[in-house]
Amino acid sequence: MNQKIAITALASISALGNEKSIIWNQYLNDKTAITEKEIGKQKNWVASLPNAIKEEIKVLQESDTKYRNLDLSVLYAIYVSRQLMQQTGWDKKTVFGINIGSSRGATTLFEKFHSEFIATNKVSTLASPTTTLGNISSWVANDLQSSGPEISHSITCSTSLHALLNGVAWMQAAMVEKFIIGGSEAPLTPFTIAQMKALNIYSKKRGDYPCRAFDLNKKENTMVLGEGASVIALETGEKNNALAYVEGVGYATEILEHNISISTEADCFQKSMQMALKETAFNEVDVVVMHAPGTIKGDASEYKAIQKVFGEKLPFLTTNKWKLGHTFGTSGMLSLELGILMLEHQKAIPIPFYEQELPKQIRKVLVNAVGFGGNAVSVLLSK
Repeated sequence: MNQKIAITALASISALGNEKSIIWNQYLNDKTAITEKEIGKQKNWVASLPNAIKEEIKVLQESDTKYRNLDLSVLYAIYVSRQLMQQTGWDKKTVFGINIGSSRGATTLFEKFHSEFIATNKVSTLASPTTTLGNISSWVANDLQSSGPEISHSITCSTSLHALLNGVAWMQAAMVEKFIIGGSEAPLTPFTIAQMKALNIYSKKRGDYPCRAFDLNKKENTMVLGEGASVIALETGEKNNALAYVEGVGYATEILEHNISISTEADCFQKSMQMALKETAFNEVDVVVMHAPGTIKGDASEYKAIQKVFGEKLPFLTTNKWKLGHTFGTSGMLSLELGILMLEHQKAIPIPFYEQELPKQIRKVLVNAVGFGGNAVSVLLSK
């Protein structure tokens, strides 16, 4: 990194809420936000937005006739981006980039338009423009009336951390000094959940923890989907209002033996973590926020990769998917949020299924994300 990159604001909506203090208090208890709800014609474990936030999204949707035809993934992104702007102090004259990605994109509208096509052999005029992935950043830019670059991409579950990589690259190249980075996902639809069930990775567990992310003793896959959006503000240089600094970034892609799996020791994670830690002593990393999706192989392979990189003395390991579900492209940014909150409060959040000693201090946090295709990203945060 040839210059410092500060994170000066963050905003999110998830099953944990939409305010930093509320979200942190949710992390302090050992209860999950995953509940059983009817999606389509079947009951499924999901981590959905609280009803109060859903009502606010409805108000946003009805506030402008143009917004009534937008997918929830776009509305979620607009909602959190407005929250973020209130924190930044940026105005209409501020030039900033926007990169808010999504793994699945406009799932609700895709399923709606496809059902209409099957029934009538016709599609709505807005079917194409409202379901493109670029739809998210472009509508956020329209809503904020920004003048900087607008980018959207989809790199499966590591999408939002890839957005961060992209923003850092623009800023290191001195092409822009500020960026809104994030991800948005509204995947709680019948077809999307059916896809995960077809892979035999969706949770069938009963009890207090339907998703047992990073339970290395589980005998079955326990992934559960969640919905939400999360964004951060990046600025170049040292800032008095910095929540944290991006100290290192790493990425890697591995050759897959199967469409959805990564290698036994997650070679991609080993490479991405080593790249992010290039100029850092490993003993300075106090916490790793794992991707840990709640699948047997996914959790175990990442753990083995961490062991390979850090050796016998591991940092404190944590994940949030047992609590708020797997939010696909948003998940990396929600993990980053957890990392920032732990740095701010100097308190590590444990996993109910993995015993370890709490760190005495939190100086640096490493955040991991990976998705189908074996494209891993690691981001090193410092106070």
